[in-house]
Amino acid sequence: MNKTVIETKRIRLRLIDISDLTSIHTLHSLPETDTYNTLGIPSSMEETKAIIEPWIKENRSEEIKNYTFAIDNKSNGKFMGLFGLKIGQQKYKRAEVWYKIHSDYWRKGYATEALKAIINFGFDTLKLHRIEAGCAVENIGSIKVLEKSGMLREGRLRQILPLKTGWSDNFQYSILETDERSK
Repeated sequence: MNKTVIETKRIRLRLIDISDLTSIHTLHSLPETDTYNTLGIPSSMEETKAIIEPWIKENRSEEIKNYTFAIDNKSNGKFMGLFGLKIGQQKYKRAEVWYKIHSDYWRKGYATEALKAIINFGFDTLKLHRIEAGCAVENIGSIKVLEKSGMLREGRLRQILPLKTGWSDNFQYSILETDERSK
């Protein structure tokens, strides 16, 4: 079983397990965190469990291709959100990141801190060449996180995100192993 843990000054990223079910359900049930979410708000704990069980199974494999991390506050151990790193085909050495932070922790630098740590993990440990991310063009908070983490905006995909408000365009971002980055 994989025991990957990534630590920064203020947070710990660890692979999720079933004990995180209630915290993940609460996170996914917050209307403010659902604005740019394509999953929608789960109607029950059972629905959330069905969503995360494949993530947990993948986290238990020896060669993870789709990491799902819980973000914990190091000072008090509280669950702060989720972070994903999905690795593409090996020959491309590429991965995509996503994250969802509890609104209690917005605008405090935690998402940026987590993304920088994931970028360093991807390049230094997993030996990736490219890490990508996308976000709705209206999602100013995520745009700031991606740019503060050293990612560059590469383009715009038109009407690709099926949000509850309708189809949204998506900005595409990336960072390369050769780009300057924060450690």
